[in-house]
Amino acid sequence: MNRYLFLYFGGSEPTAPEEIEATMDAWTAYFDKLGDKIIDGGAPLADRTSVGGSVMSQATGYSIIIAADLDEARTLSDGHPHLITGGTIEILECVDMDMGGEEDEEDDEDEDEMVREAVI
Repeated sequence: MNRYLFLYFGGSEPTAPEEIEATMDAWTAYFDKLGDKIIDGGAPLADRTSVGGSVMSQATGYSIIIAADLDEARTLSDGHPHLITGGTIEILECVDMDMGGEEDEEDDEDEDEMVREAVI
């Protein structure tokens, strides 16, 4: 399985208490639907700065999922609450870097499970 970054842009932010509650319920239901495909539920993004250039992302948040390929990652975005608020999701594959050690797929699965447990 591969890791994918869901990078969120735009979307409207709820202001009324009932809208906030409904939004949180929608996110909870979405994460429940993903089950063990969610590695890191992520967080909203706030203050930012740029080092080494003038490019600054307008990203508003992120999540990390696992999927077999980019097509499955895109399918997993179906019904995403961020899209319902008018936002956009950029999906990027996270590339594993070989740091010279011997790792196998079982090690990757163990690492994914450790990250899931740390987030929950």
